[in-house]
Amino acid sequence: MSILDVGCCGAYCGTCPVLKDQTCKGCKIGYEDGERDILKAKCRIKVCCINRKQQSCADCNEYSSCSTVNDFYNKNSYKYRKYKQATDYIRMYGYEAFLNIADTWKNAHGKY
Repeated sequence: MSILDVGCCGAYCGTCPVLKDQTCKGCKIGYEDGERDILKAKCRIKVCCINRKQQSCADCNEYSSCSTVNDFYNKNSYKYRKYKQATDYIRMYGYEAFLNIADTWKNAHGKY
């Protein structure tokens, strides 16, 4: 369980078997050391988060007014609302509290 298991958007990637097998780098691994090029990234949330040197959108002062992340959260799917809920939880209680709860989940989102 690591802060790297928290996606920029609030998804909890610690349950992902592909990430656990280290065949996926998630949305953050490899950018600081130059192994991956942020200019080639397609996810606008990831690009913003990496460029601002933030762990997730929860760290951003512009979170509530950001059209990039809010357009993502407003998509018509349950999981996007759960990712927003995760980000809001992190903003309120911090990463450690979030990871303690998320470690019990079986998916990228769960109950609080």
